[in-house]
Amino acid sequence: MTASLHPMPLEQVVRRIREQVHVVAEPEGGITAMTGEPGGHRVLATLPPLYPEWLGDRSFNERHGTRFPYVAGEMANGIATVDLVVAMGKADMLGFFGAAGLSLPRVEQAIVMIRAALGSRTNWGVNLIHAPQHPEWEQGMADLLIREGVPTVSASAFMELTPPVVQLATSGLRLDPDGRIVRPRQVFAKVSRPEVAEKFLSPAPPDIVAMLCAQGRLTATEAELAAHVPVAEDLTVEADSGGHTDNRPLVSLLPRILSLAARVAERAGYQRLVRIGAAGGIGTPHSMAAAFAAGAAYVVTGSVNQTCVEAGVSAAAKQLLAQADIADVIMAPASDMFELGVKVQVLRRGTLFGNRANLLYELYRDFESLEAIPAPERDKLERTIFRASLAEIWDRTRRYWLDRDPTEVARADTEPKHRMALVFRWYLGRSSWWAIEGDDSRCADYQLWCGPAVGAFNDWVAGSFLADPAQRHAVQVARNLLEGAAVLTRAHQLRTYGVPVPSTAFDFAPRRLV
Repeated sequence: MTASLHPMPLEQVVRRIREQVHVVAEPEGGITAMTGEPGGHRVLATLPPLYPEWLGDRSFNERHGTRFPYVAGEMANGIATVDLVVAMGKADMLGFFGAAGLSLPRVEQAIVMIRAALGSRTNWGVNLIHAPQHPEWEQGMADLLIREGVPTVSASAFMELTPPVVQLATSGLRLDPDGRIVRPRQVFAKVSRPEVAEKFLSPAPPDIVAMLCAQGRLTATEAELAAHVPVAEDLTVEADSGGHTDNRPLVSLLPRILSLAARVAERAGYQRLVRIGAAGGIGTPHSMAAAFAAGAAYVVTGSVNQTCVEAGVSAAAKQLLAQADIADVIMAPASDMFELGVKVQVLRRGTLFGNRANLLYELYRDFESLEAIPAPERDKLERTIFRASLAEIWDRTRRYWLDRDPTEVARADTEPKHRMALVFRWYLGRSSWWAIEGDDSRCADYQLWCGPAVGAFNDWVAGSFLADPAQRHAVQVARNLLEGAAVLTRAHQLRTYGVPVPSTAFDFAPRRLV
C-alpha cells in the first residue's frame, strides 16, 4: 500500500501504526510514505512499527509490571475507587487508590480488597497526601502502607519532606546479590515546583533519617543505603490540574524538571535515572502525545477519570462534569489547608461552590471570630450556605473533632478565629461528600475537583460513544487516549521526515478498543 503525495489518503497509512513505514524518494524527486517493500525507490528513512506500549520510558513498564506507561491518579475521598484501581491493574496499567480524607481502617479495607482482586500483581498503589494539620494521620498512613506491603505510593501536596514520606521511601532498602540497591516499594512524588522536586530527587535528609533510626523505624543498613538513592524514583510533574495545583503550564514545567533531574542524578552519581512523568491537563490524545514528545516517561490522568463509571462520585456529579468546557473551572479554598490560603481547582459550571467557598475565606481573612461578622452577613451565611445556625454547625463540628482530634476543640475554645476556621471547613469538607453521595438538595454546593482537561476531553468525545458518562469505562478511556497518542505521534514522525501530512491525520476519533 502506497500513499501518494497529491490527493493522498495518507491518514490510512498513519492509522496503520503497527506497520513498518518507509519514507522513499520518487524518481521525479517527490517523497512518499509507504508500507511493505519499497521496491525500486531510494529509501530515505525507515520508521519501525509504533505501539502505544512504546510511548514513554519502557523502564517504567519493566519496573512496575505494566504494559502501558499510563497511571490513573489518586482522586481523594475514595473517588479513585477500588474498582478503578483493579480495572487499571487488570488492563496492565497502574492506578492509585484515593486515600486522602479517609480513615485508616477504611484505607486498610481498600488495600485488602485490591490485593484480593489483583493477587501478586504490583501495578497498583495508594496515595499518601501531606497533612500538615494532622501529622499523626500522615504517620499512621505511612505505617499502614509499610505494614500492608503496598507496592507503590503516590506522595502528593508535599512542600517539604516529612518523616513519614522519608520512612516510606527508605524502609526496607537492601542490596541484591549483585550489589544493587533494591526497594520494596516505589514512591511517586507529585510536584509542581522545582524546589520541591529537588528534595524528592535527592537522597533523604540525614537528619530525618537519623531521627527515624532513633525511633526504631529504620535500621542502620537502611539508613546507610538511603544516602545512595533518591527519595522518589518516579517524579510526576503536575501542571494545571484539578484539585491542588499551581496552575503551571506543562510545556514550561516539564522541561524544567527534566533538566533538574539530570543535574541532580549526575551530582549524586545514581546507578539509575529517575523517571519523570506528566500530569495535569491531559485529557486528549493531543495533550498525551505532547507530554510524551516533551520527554515524559509516563502520564497520569485525573479529572477525566472522575467522569468514568468506576469513579466514586454520583451520577448527577458525573453529568455536571460531562457538560464542562475548558474554562468552566474556578480556584477555591482547600478544606485541608484552609487557614494557609491554599486553593484547589474545581468545577464552576452548574455549582455555586467556588463562589461560596471564596466568600468564606474572605470572611475568615477579614474577621477575628464568627461573632465579629456583621449580623446581615451571618444571617445570609446561615440561610444560603450552611442552612442552619452557625451555633448548630459548630456543635456538629465540635462533636466530630472530639472523636477525631480533641486538641482541635481545645484550641477552638481559646481561639475564636480557629473556631471560625473549623466551622467554615465544615462546609468545604461536606461539599465533596454531597457530590459523592449525590445529595439532590445540595447539588448547587457540589465540590468537584476538576481541571481544564475535562473540558478538552468532553469536546474530543462529543458525538462518540464516550460522550455518555455511562459508557466511560476507565480502561476504554485510557486505551483510546493511548492509541490516539500513538497515531498522532506517527503522523508527527512522518511530517518530520518531509512527508506533507494532511491535518486530518492529526484527528483520532474515539472507538471501542479491546
